[in-house]
Amino acid sequence: MAVTLEQAQRVGCVCLKALLRFAFMVANNLVAIPSYVLYLIMLQPLRVLDSQSFWYIEGVLFKWLLAMVASWGWWAGYTVVEWGDDVNAVSEDEAMVLVNHQATGDVCTLMMCLQDKGTVVRQMMWLMDHIFKYTNFGIVSLIHGDFFIRQGRAHRDQQLVLLKEHLEKYYRSRNRKWIVLFPEGGFLRKRRETSQAFAKKNNLPFLKHVTLPRLGATQVILETLVAPQENGTPAGGDAMIRESKSKGLQWVIDATIAYPKGEPLDIQTWILGYRQPTVTHVHYRVFPVKDVPAEPEALTHWLYQRFIEKEDLLTHFYETGVCAEHRAEELVIIQKKRKIQRGKNRVLFQGKGVYQT
Repeated sequence: MAVTLEQAQRVGCVCLKALLRFAFMVANNLVAIPSYVLYLIMLQPLRVLDSQSFWYIEGVLFKWLLAMVASWGWWAGYTVVEWGDDVNAVSEDEAMVLVNHQATGDVCTLMMCLQDKGTVVRQMMWLMDHIFKYTNFGIVSLIHGDFFIRQGRAHRDQQLVLLKEHLEKYYRSRNRKWIVLFPEGGFLRKRRETSQAFAKKNNLPFLKHVTLPRLGATQVILETLVAPQENGTPAGGDAMIRESKSKGLQWVIDATIAYPKGEPLDIQTWILGYRQPTVTHVHYRVFPVKDVPAEPEALTHWLYQRFIEKEDLLTHFYETGVCAEHRAEELVIIQKKRKIQRGKNRVLFQGKGVYQT
């Protein structure tokens, strides 16, 4: 079929826009990332004299860089609607965030979501595939103290040992609060077939929109960061010592990213902006860490149950365009930039958990 003049003009405009955006992103990276590195090199004497102040400044610079990446998507019309529990209420506490993983754009989506969550962005740690170490943002993540994990059975045990050592060395010394990981261990499109075969072999539910999560990193994080308990209170030492120490990991946040029609954004789309404006949905559920089992078998069952719930949530979303709660309560909707009302759903602003617009 012949291409009309109007279609050719439209394609030309998209290509020109993508080229200009790419040039702008390159300029952004050439200025922002070296500036981040150079500022921190200049501040090394402060790191020796007052490490807490050094990592505070580093966190502010890190947050600015993530805001820069988030702005690329916003500029292209890629916005986010947030549903579910009010995570602002736990933004000052230590929390582990479990996220389903569909594409490279998941990270950019979280960068956008978390910008208005208090000090979370500057005090968070990411667990990501080691390939990200070799991207333009790799040097930033290395300095910030994120952990790059190698996938594959051959590396699994060694990586879990390295993760535990990394957490013990950097998590509390740099005053980290939230730690973000993708328990599926890879993108949905890459792991779905293997996960479904494993589920069939072990008589587990057949999942299409998520894959069965892996236990390793989640278990190491809980074992390393959750404060020891004794009769419901932190174990060991007198009250004054306990008060001066971290309360440990207090919450587990189950975050589900849902893209319209199940078509995820990748980093190329986020940068070039050639896809039509779209709204990504993110749903949160918050669990007290005391409700999360510690025993491996029970923890595995608990994790599986979370991802089975994600499957139900995503199935409902793809069929209706709405993220339905599993509990019998009103949906909470939070949308960036404007308040919205849809039927019985309402925007919730409560106490400490105010979502800023």
